[in-house]
Amino acid sequence: MKKLCKSQTDKKLLGVCGGVAEYLEVDATMVRLAWAILTLLGGSGFIIYIIAAVLIPYC
Repeated sequence: MKKLCKSQTDKKLLGVCGGVAEYLEVDATMVRLAWAILTLLGGSGFIIYIIAAVLIPYC
């Protein structure tokens, strides 16, 4: 069973995008790009990132 965790190896800031990418089995660059677009289109991406960084554990 897959578990959503922050990435220890593929991280730029806190490992959230790398962890989400590993969980979804997609390239981390695509997740980072989607997060950047969400942030630029109204700022919700930044808030979601902070919440995810707090809630998603390291494995």
